[in-house]
Order: sequence, then structure tokens, then C-alpha cells
Amino acid sequence: MDKLPHIVLPDQPETRPYTSTSSAVIPKTVIPRNRAQHGQYLQGQFKKAWDESQSSQLALVGTRNGVYLEFVSDPDAELVTKSLEDMRSKEIRLLNVRKEKNASGQLVTLATVYVSNQKRKYFAKKLEEYLSQNTDKGNPKHQDLVASISDIRNALLVDSFWTDTNAPKPGSDKKWVEVWLRGDSDEDVKAFDRLLAQLKLEARQGVIKFPERMVKVVFASSADLEKLTQASDLIAEYRLAKTTTAFFMEMDAKEQADWVDNLLNRIDQPENPVSSVCILDTGVNNGHPLIQPFLSVDDCQSVDPSWGAHDHDRHGTLMAGTALYGDLTSLLESSDPVSVTHVLESVKILPHDGENEPDLWGYITAQGVSRAEIQSPDRKRAYCMAVTATDTRDRGRPSSWSAEIDQLAATWDEQRLFIISGGNSLHTMEVKEAAQQYPDIQVTESVHDPAQSWNALTVGAMTNLVDIVDSNLASYKPVAEAQTLSPFSTTSSTWEENKWPIKPELVLEGGNLAIDNSGFATECDDLSILSTTYRPDAQGYFYPFNMTSAATAQLARMAGVIRAEYPDYWEETIRALLVHSASWPEPLKKQFMATDKKSEYKNLLKICGYGVPSLDRALYSARNALTLIAQAELQPYDKKSGGGMRTHDMHFYDLPWPVEVLQALPDDVQVKMKVTLSYFIEPGPGEIGWKDRYRYASHALRFDINNPGESKEEFIKRINKAAREEDEQLTSTQSASGHWLLGSTARDRGSIHSDTWTGTSAELATSNFISVMPKIGWWRERSHLGCWNRKTRYSLVVSIETESAQADVYTPIVTKLKLPISIEIQS
Repeated sequence: MDKLPHIVLPDQPETRPYTSTSSAVIPKTVIPRNRAQHGQYLQGQFKKAWDESQSSQLALVGTRNGVYLEFVSDPDAELVTKSLEDMRSKEIRLLNVRKEKNASGQLVTLATVYVSNQKRKYFAKKLEEYLSQNTDKGNPKHQDLVASISDIRNALLVDSFWTDTNAPKPGSDKKWVEVWLRGDSDEDVKAFDRLLAQLKLEARQGVIKFPERMVKVVFASSADLEKLTQASDLIAEYRLAKTTTAFFMEMDAKEQADWVDNLLNRIDQPENPVSSVCILDTGVNNGHPLIQPFLSVDDCQSVDPSWGAHDHDRHGTLMAGTALYGDLTSLLESSDPVSVTHVLESVKILPHDGENEPDLWGYITAQGVSRAEIQSPDRKRAYCMAVTATDTRDRGRPSSWSAEIDQLAATWDEQRLFIISGGNSLHTMEVKEAAQQYPDIQVTESVHDPAQSWNALTVGAMTNLVDIVDSNLASYKPVAEAQTLSPFSTTSSTWEENKWPIKPELVLEGGNLAIDNSGFATECDDLSILSTTYRPDAQGYFYPFNMTSAATAQLARMAGVIRAEYPDYWEETIRALLVHSASWPEPLKKQFMATDKKSEYKNLLKICGYGVPSLDRALYSARNALTLIAQAELQPYDKKSGGGMRTHDMHFYDLPWPVEVLQALPDDVQVKMKVTLSYFIEPGPGEIGWKDRYRYASHALRFDINNPGESKEEFIKRINKAAREEDEQLTSTQSASGHWLLGSTARDRGSIHSDTWTGTSAELATSNFISVMPKIGWWRERSHLGCWNRKTRYSLVVSIETESAQADVYTPIVTKLKLPISIEIQS
């Protein structure tokens, strides 16, 4: 394969005003009510709930200046939650939305709302107007809201705030609990800290801040939480805090000092490295001779200096060796030169081995990031973390940890790339169970917190390791076949349909298990990759490494290499290239797909994402397989001239396809075009339903391409209502859906979207217009937060590949763009 640099489009895209063509009106289901009876009943319930809530308050410093109310829907019906808060005031706030079964086993929606004493008349007035006033259409005023409410009651002091439905509430015994607070000011934090001191409640250090939300971790019983709710105006929700566990293998290591010397003599080090992989883990022992040249003492740090920066239980040093070299086995067996183009950084975020206390892990992660950046502010790095929670209760729901990673990635003055392990199935099951019930258990085992992060690249595991040569395991066979799902991987198959991102996005080598005829299963050296041990003085230089940790470190290495090759590429671009380079090995596809239907690809995405990435494809184009890259900023939203918010801009690209080359190819030659759109969102993680104006993502972007033969203006009018004349009828409204492998339903989830178009060379020659358009997010829906006019960065990666190895589609594009003729890269 030729190795040519990718082509970065030199010109900015055309910007046009954009109005979505989606005009679907959500049907209103108004529950029939006896107006007088229903209105008077809710008035009585409102007064009763208000009086009960006020009587339950504690006489403490920071005593509440309002009440907590709970609004309840009818069974299997929705509340009009967006009307349960006043966007103009901080004194009426929707705190959380939950779904629970009532006494009859029917599902109802419950919303907890804070109302200040000064705003008591807000809901009382709505109920009075419902009873006495009509709209211009003759309906009761506020009918949509009031008719959706079945009951109003005093919010229960713990139950109405416990949103962690898959975790038990504390009882009389204290537990570490995440207390989510409404607001995001320093004054609110100080007031809450004073209340904790007065109630003599222990709290973890630090606070995480999100838009309109803050999180503290408090050691509390149910009675303690009741006191907090009684005394504070700031409570929004309670969740059980997370525990982390590092799973470390216990296998014999082999001393191979001569291998180390041989490899060191073949390594080519970078003179002025600009690229780094920062490992957030158990620390790294940089005394290992293969690590020492690439990890300085100054770059070994700890969130808490009292922990020391050393690796206390091998995991961080295993990560380091793999993040530098990949699988050492192939390098040791070879005599070729080895180029290492990036360096390492280490920040210890785990204070001791084994199980760690529940803590505010998002805060600890942020502290680790801060230390690395203070130490080397000009270095460009990818963050690598294979530390996850021990439970899987989130099932895609954002947590304080995953949301903080999203927030760190999308800090508006600086973007960061996070590569995170999806977690291992063996954290929650025995080896024997994982092997005997493979792959069913792996498919139903959910990705672990914080790997549901929208902005991070989440890594699962596949395996090529199937050869067992250990004579002690002569009666064993591998559990997984070559190029199929690793027995250690986790997936998002059980997550709520279409609501959360595709996770994991990528899978890499994570090792295999061995099983005998009796069903006994074990890990073994032969079915693991090789990395660096943390105690070369006592254990030798090498150690086997497996699970999603090993896969994560390998992907981090790829990111470090790409960054070194292209230092000007954005984090969004490196992320896009890694996903763009991926494909599914045929055995992996056949393992989970019976046909090539889009619905089966959608299921495959939940298990192994976009497949296995290729470093060569991520790094280089070829004569017959080129990659175009666009890096741009777009403003998704703006204010309407008459008030309210609207979508603002779309971007339009006229791709410089080599039309003559494509048209000269035989008619039966198939051509593939792959498109990947990557951007980072700002999180809005409070448990308030994640719909209407309470969406989790700040914004969304989508791409579309014109149909073969569809003109520029026809295409723009099809996708952009703002480009049409009033009442203009379109001759064509269909997109080229038949050409796409996945389709928009499967790919338009999360904040990275990738799909492959297939057609003839003639069809591709006239499919050269691509648009990037905004969709709704909370920047627009919650305009009072002042983010409605923000811009977002995005990276668009488009590649075409022909079946003909002789076809040169690269040179005509370089010539057309008037770029210097590229020289093939030597590696």
C-alpha cells in the first residue's frame, strides 16, 4: 500500500442559514378530565402538599426557603415536564424526572420540583386559571399541563430524590452517596458545606460542577439524607457513589534481560516529542529499562502526593508498556528497527490496590488531568484510562463521572481526547461462567461507568489469540475463535434503544480464555499479549496482559502515533480517524449477524462498535484510497428576530472528486465512500428526563450527501427549509439511503457518526456535495444559560476507495486543490 499523507481541505466550507426540514409535531395526548372536579382536586392536593412540606423543615442554618413538591402522571402517560419550571426564575426548578411502578404495577412518571415561598402563587394561579379561563380555541387555560397531572404531593425526603433506580438506597447504615445540587455557584457550595458541618456529615473532597448542577459525595444514612432534604433548598437528586476495582492477573513472569537489551538497541527515539499518552491509573514504575527513556521522573505524578507516584500493583506499568509498544511479542521476535514517536505521562489516581472507597471519581479524574497539564502545558496528549466502576447499573445513563469526562473533553478553550476501557465482564462474574456462557454473557454485560461518556472513545475487546502451546494446557481449547469477540468484553446491547451513544466504538486485542472438556476455564500466557512488569528487579521484565485494559492501551498508542505524525490535527480529528479506519473482521460479523440487513448492523454496533481500527489506514492515504479532512467551526443556534431560538448555520462542501478518473472506470467497478463526523458535546447530566429542553447533549450535528445526479440547489433545498421559496414543492425528497451501509437510524447516536456509501464509480462522480447541519440540544432549549450563540468545532473525514489498485484518485485531487505533490511516506 502507498503511504501518502491525508489531504486537509485548504478552504473553509460554504456557510448558509439553516432551517431544519423536520416539521413533525409531537402529537398531544390530552387526558379527558372533568374540569371542575380535576382542578379542585389538584388545588386541594397542592395546599396539602405545601403545608406538609413546610412543616417537615428543620430549624437549621441554611433552612429551606421553599418546598419540594412531587407531580405524578397517570399510568403509562407522560407529564408535560417542560411546563413544571419557570425558565425566567431560579425559584421554580424541575429537579428530577423518574419512572416508577405504582401499587398496581403500572408505570407512572414522577417529577420533583422546587418552589420557593415567594413563588407559591405560581402553580396556584395556573390551577385557578385552568378552572376559570379559556384559550382562544375554547380550551381550559394550561390544559396540557394540568390534564397531564394525576396528583400533587409532598416530595418524600429520600424517595423523591433517589434517581439511582438500579442501586439500593441507604438504610440505617451509612453509605457514600452522590448528592446532586441545583445551581452551580461557589456560594451554593459554601452554604452546603456549612450545612454538612452542622449536621456532622463526612464528605469527600471536591465538587464537580455542570451547567445548573453540582455533585458532592457524602457519607450518609437514610435519616441523614432526610435531614439534608429538610434543611437545604439545593437538593436535586441522590445516587449511590461508585466503587472502583482493578482486576490484576496473577501469573509467573519470565526474565528476559537479553531481549530488553536487543530491543533497546533497535529503538529510534523522537528528538523533540510533541505527542504524549497520559496514563491515569495506579502509577507507573519508570525504572523499567523499556519505559525509562520515554517517561521522565517529572512526568510521574499523583493526585495525592502522599500516595507516591510509583505503581503499587502492576496495572499502570502494564498500561505504559502497551501504550508505548503495543504487543511486545512481535517486537521481540523481530530484528527490525522500532520507531517510538511519542512519550508517556503518568498520574496516579488509585491510592491502593484492590477495591477503592467510593469517591467523586469525576473530581479525581479532573485533578489528574490538571496535574499533567500544569507539569507540561504545551504538550499535546491523549488521556488513557482503564479504571472503571465495579457495577453496571447505569446502562448508558450519564453519571457524574462520565459527564465530567464529557465536560473535560469539551472545555471550550481546550479540547481533550479520552480513551477509556469499556470494563470487563469478569468484574461481575467468574471465569468459568464467562467461558461456559460465551458469548451470551458478554453481550448482555453492560459497559461500565464512566465508559458511557459521549466524547470519549470507549474500547472493547476482540481476539486473534487462539494458539495454546503450554504443555500443561494440552487438553484445553480457546473459548473464542480467531477474530471474534473476546470473552472479557462488555457491550451496550441492553441499553435503552436509540437514546445513548454507540459503545464501545472500537475493539482491539484483549486476549482469550482457555477451557477444558469439563468446563473448567482459565487465563493463560498464550492467550494474552505481552507488556512490561512493574518490578523488573524481582519479577523479570515482561508480564502477560489482557482484558479491555490491554485493548485500551493499544488504542492510546495509536492516538499517540497519529498525533506525532500530524501535530496540527484536532482531538476531534484523531478520534474521527481512529473510528474511520475501523472495519469488522468477517468472523466477528458472522458471530452476530445472519444477514446484511441494517437492523442487524445496528445490533452489531452495540456489541463491537465500528470494529477493529487500522493504524496504517488512520495514518495514510493511498493512490486508490484517499482521505479528505475538514476541520471547521459552526454556530448551531441563534435568536429569532421576534424572540425565541432557531437553528442558525449549516456548512456545505463541494468535494473535489476526480470525475474523469471515476468515469473512466468500468461500469461494474464498485466504489466505497466513507464519511465520519466527530464533535464534542457539553453535558447536561441532571436526571430530568433528557428530552424537551432537558437534553443531555448541548447540541447535535448530522451529515448528508446528495443523491447521484442531484444538483447542488436541489440538494440544499431538500435538506434546508431556509433555502426554499414559500410553499415551494420539491420534486425529490429522498436521500440516498439505499447506498448507505448503516443508515441514519443506526449511525446518528452520540457525538461521532460514521457510515459507508457504496455505488458505481459513475454514481460517486456526481455524489460530491456534503452538508453538516445542527439538530436540537440544550444550548438552544435552555437559552437562559447564555450558550445559544456558542460555536462548536467538528472534524469531517471523507474517504473514497476503488476496487482497482491501478486507479489513481489521489493525484488529481491534490492537483485540483493546488496542493504540493505529496511524497510517499517511508516507515
